[in-house]
Amino acid sequence: MSWLQKISIFFELRSFGVCQWWAQKLGIEQYKVRRSFIYTTVIGLGSPLVLYFIMAWIIEHKHYFKFQRKRKSSIWEL
Repeated sequence: MSWLQKISIFFELRSFGVCQWWAQKLGIEQYKVRRSFIYTTVIGLGSPLVLYFIMAWIIEHKHYFKFQRKRKSSIWEL
């Protein structure tokens, strides 16, 4: 296995899942989302990386942001 493949596997195993989450939400393939992040990072001179890391932090800690839905009681359950 070449060192490039090892680096690729390292980052794939430790990725945050932001591109996968966006791909599932948008209904498109994951590589298209990754490619768009790469292009916008190059065009934006690295500034989209800040947005990526913010989204990664939110996805990693999403259990803090989910609110418990209170079940509505119906009139028949009085």
